[in-house]
Amino acid sequence: MGKIALGLERALRTRPVPSSTEARLRFLLAVHQGSTRKVAAVLGVSQRTVQRWVARKPGARRPPGSAQARAIEEAVLARWQPRVRTRRRAQAEADGFVFHTRARFGFAASAGSSDDPRVRWITQDLPGEVARELFAAQDEKQQLVILARALGHAYFRDGGRRGHGLHIAFTDVEFADFSIG
Repeated sequence: MGKIALGLERALRTRPVPSSTEARLRFLLAVHQGSTRKVAAVLGVSQRTVQRWVARKPGARRPPGSAQARAIEEAVLARWQPRVRTRRRAQAEADGFVFHTRARFGFAASAGSSDDPRVRWITQDLPGEVARELFAAQDEKQQLVILARALGHAYFRDGGRRGHGLHIAFTDVEFADFSIG
């Protein structure tokens, strides 16, 4: 996942995702009513393996490997706050959001120009149409193009009142955060 996609995911949550593997396993067990069989089916391992991971006896417990830990993390992220995520996504698509970033941003202008691409801190309100396009985008490149167009329109072109027809450069994203509602 890219920085923009991670920023969108963080914006859709209201509580932090469990950070330890043990807490994530407890969450998966709670979602599946304590059934180690259902958790095993979701993770693609045997029921006995899940039982070893959650064993209460110190000698019987076995920690999951790195590949299994990634599978656990993905399963938790897919199930974390589904109704909150849906509600916040609908809110962003309807009302828009605030985008915070530090990235190389500017017009593709001659060197030395005041609008030449350079690292800038940007905090900008963007409309709901941009949110819909970002959620529908399949990869980081598409998201960069969408944000470059939207930021260029709002930041440089002053809502369409100036700078028509100029190409916007938006690259080298250091971080991307979104504030919804």
